[in-house]
Amino acid sequence: MVAMTASFICTSTPPSHSKNSNFCSPAPISIPTQSKRRVMFFVKCLQGPSTENTKEETEEESFISTLSQSSIWTYNLCAGIGAVGFLETGYLTYLKVTGTEAFCPIGGGSCTDILNSDYATVFGVPLPLIGMTAYGLVSSLGLLLSRTNFPSGLGEANGRLILLGITTSMATASGYFLYLLSTKFTGASCSYCFLSVALSFTLFIAMLKDLGWQEIKNMVGLQILVAGLVVAALNTSYITSQPVVASFNDVYLPFYETTIEKPSSPLALSLAKHLRSVGAKMYGAFWCSHCLEQKQMFGYEAAKILDYVECFPEGVFKGTKMDKACSAVGIEGFPTWVINGQVLSGEKDFTELAKISGFNHEDVEPS
Repeated sequence: MVAMTASFICTSTPPSHSKNSNFCSPAPISIPTQSKRRVMFFVKCLQGPSTENTKEETEEESFISTLSQSSIWTYNLCAGIGAVGFLETGYLTYLKVTGTEAFCPIGGGSCTDILNSDYATVFGVPLPLIGMTAYGLVSSLGLLLSRTNFPSGLGEANGRLILLGITTSMATASGYFLYLLSTKFTGASCSYCFLSVALSFTLFIAMLKDLGWQEIKNMVGLQILVAGLVVAALNTSYITSQPVVASFNDVYLPFYETTIEKPSSPLALSLAKHLRSVGAKMYGAFWCSHCLEQKQMFGYEAAKILDYVECFPEGVFKGTKMDKACSAVGIEGFPTWVINGQVLSGEKDFTELAKISGFNHEDVEPS
């Protein structure tokens, strides 16, 4: 029978290890064997928990907390801006549906002209209604994400992705409409349009800032795809619903002269003479009720002074096309004014025509 006795003594500096190691060095254990050899082994003492791991975990938690606070601020911002945009587009939707005149702090009647133009509908849906829906979604998502109150199956990651997609499409559409405003409505100023553009781009920039550079690089392909789809949809809508009739297949309408019964005022006569002197032209169609109303505003004497261009002098029938003089201008609707190089669609009152043409009311001849 072999008797074994071992006693363990903790030492901080075993002979064969550095001074910084902590080991338990057992006393030699004597084991009676035929060769009478001594067997010596060492047992390492476990140290207490390292403070380095705890420090790293604390820093990570702090970073996540800061990131979360930043995201919550962005979500609240989206909710607030979305609410403002919802109210603005809701008001414009009401005006569009009811045909009410828009109150335009800047630009006078330009807001109404743009709102009543053919560019204010996309596939037959009023553009303000589409904007109201988009702003409503942004505001709702912002509120849900800021309160971590996600619907079943949504989650923050999916919510952020949807929010990024909506804001990207809104910014793209705003840029597209800015282009239309500068090319199709030269000289027009619409305060509601500019406000909507500012709100859309603010939402888009806020989302980009919250995502960070690395996440933006991962999603840039998706953003380009969304922007491309928006532009393609808008182009398709406007191409398939051209406001100006280029040809007629099943219509026959012979040309006829319109009758103007209202007499002209001194202001109308003076303004008509001034418009003709600066080379202003009015393009219209004999069947266009707005063109007739524009002439009625001037009265029959002044209307004869205006440089009026009839775009369908031969009438309307199968294969009819607009007169080349009208096609060259790029008319989007009737009536269209060309004054000092500016192409203006829709009816214009005396104040707008005078301002654009540089007419001085002091030049009005006394009655």
